[in-house]
Amino acid sequence: MIKIEAVTLEDAFNDAATSLKCSVTELAIEVVQVPSSGFMGFFKKNAIIVATVKKDVPVEIESEMLNATEVVESNSASVEKEEEKISTHNILNDTIMPASFVSDQDEQDEDLASGLEYTADYDDEYDESVDESEALLSSNQNIDAIALEVKSQINELFRHICFEIEHIEVRGYDKETILIEFKGEDAALLIGKEGYRYKALSYMLFNWINSKYDVQLRLEIAEFLKNQEESVSRYLEGVYESIDRDGRAQTKILDGVLVQIALKELRERYPQKYVVIRSTKDGLKYIIVNDYHNN
Repeated sequence: MIKIEAVTLEDAFNDAATSLKCSVTELAIEVVQVPSSGFMGFFKKNAIIVATVKKDVPVEIESEMLNATEVVESNSASVEKEEEKISTHNILNDTIMPASFVSDQDEQDEDLASGLEYTADYDDEYDESVDESEALLSSNQNIDAIALEVKSQINELFRHICFEIEHIEVRGYDKETILIEFKGEDAALLIGKEGYRYKALSYMLFNWINSKYDVQLRLEIAEFLKNQEESVSRYLEGVYESIDRDGRAQTKILDGVLVQIALKELRERYPQKYVVIRSTKDGLKYIIVNDYHNN
């Protein structure tokens, strides 16, 4: 009797036959472990069998052995298919977050002058539920009361975070916007490379605050937003010159929060102009400025 471990059952059977110097049909085999490809590369299992030589194996037993082998391999294939389905499903779940939290405004002209607006695409069913929840909001609820409630909840949310951050400040920025400010030794780590953590955090906080309180969000982390606004302001000086000279202009590709900052400043400076975000075929964002009915 020998114990064989191999990647597949077929390999295990062949190795056992080679070691015992007989054909596979002459083996008495016990499958100890069915092979598995695991989940996303983890928990992979090899086939393990215990085999002995059984002389003068009747034809009926040979047939039963082969059938048993086919059943085991079939079950193994089914397990692998189920794991592939699970893996695929998880990957799909990972992509429910949009690539950018900035919405396409080709067909809408929303007023963002009151603050940065991070919007997501919702289905009709969700829109209806939001409309119902908005109807339930108290008419006398003011921005300071909302900021106080959000401050309590967001500090509780981040109380066990591994980063060293100070008490999170939340206050009214204007009558329709609240400002959430992160400070502390590790606050900058919440920004991430090229602002990817900032974008994700902004998206999640906005969808919570806007859907529950119907207010806008301005998120400041270690003066990241302030620095971005200053950078955009310097860049827009050249765009202003083009607009004043030609009456129209188009910005370069702007990523994430930059496109919203630029949109806000351009609309404030040129309220009589048609100022909208446009997208390339690759989903990259830029802004066009033109006269109405002449774009």
